[in-house]
Amino acid sequence: MKIGIVREIKNNEYRVAMHHAGVEELIRSGHEVVVEKDAGVNAGFTNTDYEGAGAQIADTAESVWGEADLLLKVKEPLESEYGYLREDQILFTYLHLAASRSLTQALLAAKTPALAYEMVKGSDGSLPLLAPMSIIAGRLSAQVAAHQLMSPFGGTGVLMGGAPGTARAKVLVVGGGVVGEQAAIVAAGMGASVTVLDINSARLADLDRTHGTRISTGFSNAQAIDTLAREADVVVGSVLLPGRAAPKLIKRETIEAMRPGSIVIDVAIDQGGCTEVSRPTTHDDPTFRVGNATVYCVANMPGAVARTASVALAGASLPYVRALANGGIEGIAGHPGLLSGFSTFRGELLHEEVAEAHGLPYRSARDVLAHER
Repeated sequence: MKIGIVREIKNNEYRVAMHHAGVEELIRSGHEVVVEKDAGVNAGFTNTDYEGAGAQIADTAESVWGEADLLLKVKEPLESEYGYLREDQILFTYLHLAASRSLTQALLAAKTPALAYEMVKGSDGSLPLLAPMSIIAGRLSAQVAAHQLMSPFGGTGVLMGGAPGTARAKVLVVGGGVVGEQAAIVAAGMGASVTVLDINSARLADLDRTHGTRISTGFSNAQAIDTLAREADVVVGSVLLPGRAAPKLIKRETIEAMRPGSIVIDVAIDQGGCTEVSRPTTHDDPTFRVGNATVYCVANMPGAVARTASVALAGASLPYVRALANGGIEGIAGHPGLLSGFSTFRGELLHEEVAEAHGLPYRSARDVLAHER
């Protein structure tokens, strides 16, 4: 199979879907790889690196899209890329379809067989291709918060860990999953006073057992979120319902009542955001004001640490890419991880969660593939 890797075109998206070491492994498995010129340069991987691994270098994205049987990306196709979508090419990337009706409709119209990284499940029910980026985004959220709290950026002027005789920053994390835990770890490591809210008692117990008194925990409900957010310097929204649009747990009136200079970071923006005020922003223009608070909703946070993120993504995705390249569409049914990520095929939507978000019909991936045999 010919595998294509294109350069990302989303605002300040510097990641690449596969580094040269991964390309070499795919070629050793008997596949061809074509890489768009400079696709990896912003992550520290040169054209020479890819050529040394055995890849072909193509001058344009159009030629890569046109040649590849399997197209690898990091971020979802943008509107300018919809014209490349086609029925006889498999697309494997982060899709977040519940947050984008236009992309969902474009994939269905093109009858593209598309798999979503974020929906691939491990045998234990984990999300192995989402987890690395969630870890990075969670850790970055604490760094971003510390930066935005500084007075020159309109923040509260409070140092995360304070100083002798002064108060520490108060950080509220809504959602205690991978993103939330990592945000809490880094914020607590900076010395902040951190509280994590979640609806899952087992998860709260796990956080308490792992982190002890360094991180406070509590049950998530509307009253707790409102009360603690109004007192916080930082609120991190890290709610995830796999495949579904994020619930709007943090209300506009809560944000409008937050302290002057406080910062809200919505890491759930890829799935539509978990606050009532959220809208996607970019690394070029990352924030907007609501009341006296600053709101940060950059949808590709890990793109800012492109080398770390690219290496992590390549390492996690390589076994799945190799399995998909080896088995093609026919092999998906026998691979539970790939089957869980299979999102669109022959003009049909394969995920109930996405169908619910957009009011569209769907069929199960297993049923659709059964009719292909």
